[in-house]
Amino acid sequence: MAQLKKMDCEIVIKTPADKFYNTFRTKSHLIPKMSNGLMIDGKLLQGDWNTVGCVRLWSYVSEGKSEMVKEILENVDDENKTMVFKVVEGQILNYYKSWRSIFNITPMGEGSLVKWTMEFEKQNENIPDPDKYISYMMCLTKNIDAYLLNA
Repeated sequence: MAQLKKMDCEIVIKTPADKFYNTFRTKSHLIPKMSNGLMIDGKLLQGDWNTVGCVRLWSYVSEGKSEMVKEILENVDDENKTMVFKVVEGQILNYYKSWRSIFNITPMGEGSLVKWTMEFEKQNENIPDPDKYISYMMCLTKNIDAYLLNA
């Protein structure tokens, strides 16, 4: 029987925590512009961009290939600067039965510590760990940080 697994990645950025969190919380429609080509497009399919339960469709490039993901904003904790996204469609589900991304940001000096936690269940035991998606989230975080520092 498959089991739910977790992988974490953390990165220190220079953007203050409130500013970086608010980008994901209230300006997520601008992420493609800030991503330096990693995120191609974002479309709102249901609800509004900032409310729990909204459904968004993202087109992105991972390892040189175009992919898409449809996600639901499942939970928001503004006090702890945490958001949970559940994937409901997309190429990622060809490999994983379920997928959640948990975004958390903590102030750290003048910058911040960004933590992404991926919760997933593999389709079968031969599926590799999602290293490419971890790498993608790290690059996306760095690109948005660079954009916000120059804005």
